Amino acid sequence: MDPVMLSRVQFALTISFHYIFPVFSIGLGLLLVIMEGLYLKTGREVYHQMTHFWVSIFALIFGIGVASGIVMEFQFGTNWANYSRFVGDVFGSALAAEGLFAFFLESGFLAVLLFGWNKVSKQMHFLSTVLVCLGAHFSAVWIVVANSWQQTPAGFHLVSHNGAMRAEITDFWAMVFNPSSVERLSHVITGAWLAGAFLLLSISAFYLIKQKHLEVAKAGMNIGLSVALIASFLQLVTGHESALVVAKHQPAKLAAMEGHYHPYKTADLYLFGWVDEKAEKTHGLAIPGGLSFLTHNDFQKPLVGLGKFPKTERPPVNITFQMYHLMIAIGMTLIGLSVLGVFLKFKGTLYTCKPVLWLFVFAVMLPQIANQAGWAAAEIGRQPWIVYGLLRTSQGISPVVKADDILASIILFSSVYTLLFILFIYLLNQKIKKGPVFLEHDSTHLDPRLTAQSREGDINVL
Repeated sequence: MDPVMLSRVQFALTISFHYIFPVFSIGLGLLLVIMEGLYLKTGREVYHQMTHFWVSIFALIFGIGVASGIVMEFQFGTNWANYSRFVGDVFGSALAAEGLFAFFLESGFLAVLLFGWNKVSKQMHFLSTVLVCLGAHFSAVWIVVANSWQQTPAGFHLVSHNGAMRAEITDFWAMVFNPSSVERLSHVITGAWLAGAFLLLSISAFYLIKQKHLEVAKAGMNIGLSVALIASFLQLVTGHESALVVAKHQPAKLAAMEGHYHPYKTADLYLFGWVDEKAEKTHGLAIPGGLSFLTHNDFQKPLVGLGKFPKTERPPVNITFQMYHLMIAIGMTLIGLSVLGVFLKFKGTLYTCKPVLWLFVFAVMLPQIANQAGWAAAEIGRQPWIVYGLLRTSQGISPVVKADDILASIILFSSVYTLLFILFIYLLNQKIKKGPVFLEHDSTHLDPRLTAQSREGDINVL
């Protein structure tokens, strides 16, 4: 078996499993700030209970995320030694910044978040929540910067070291603000907000269906819908901006995303379809000239197609096409669900409409699938380059790595990750069954005026 393909499968397996948890952490970080901020502002016990409950879920997700992410760093040395040497100078600074400014910030103040209730002031506890949220977001910043540099390298020069080429930073900020980092980061962050919002909506909807923890569930639906509505529309905007960057800097990837083969012709926008790579034809339902319009505001403007590139420099087309369109289809579905939820909220039937509540219970999987599909489209669409235009994936592999060893490690990782995921689901289920608890002891810290308001106030966030 091909060690390059096996190494790619191994890395895809580990990172796709790990990627489940950081997006939840980022999304829940923002939601915790909103929940605890509302508690400080209104003094309502319901927001206090919510924050306690969701902090415990955040801690579970953070722990599994850390455990699942450790393996990836070893893979750089074991399977991708040539790649590590090539990007070491660039990635070293970005990953060091992620460790210093993000992980330490997030993990350090998480202790205050978990155990600081009644030990620090409410304001200090809220500050810790904000810093944990910022730490989760900063982590995404540096990881996305490093990945974006692979897509659109900038701020470097190539040097020869012992006969091997490596990239060295010449302009740190040009490396950080490479041509795709801002657009890709905004798309990743809003995707994480959606994942967190739909996790909150899922569990809140479940409690409403089961008629348990009703006040917390109603407040959760309101906060979740507010974030989901904003984030789902932002996803549309940031996704369009990211596609424009791909069109400018990685035209072969954009052509693969839409199955556009003609070297210079207007490009259609496919709603769904199938790419026959042998015949170099795409079949499906498409808006004629739609991609040309979205890229250049002109239905007649030609776009570069895959036919312009040698076959050795084209990415796998059909899988890139399918992953890209799956991401878009789910993104539009999430917009529809968010609008439906808000409509029913203002109509006054959201909390009792069981069919819609069940939709929200299961919709928790949709942002995760969309995030994974979007990542797959971006990474597969970059092939055959591991660093676009500079280093091929086949050149990044460790020279002594053996296929049998990689296959054995894939089986081992699959077994461990399966057990880890079962443990995560079990612990999450236990926390959901237990639910939020009434925390009478902290009410003594509340401003009496706020406590009085809390007894009279409404839960509305929307």
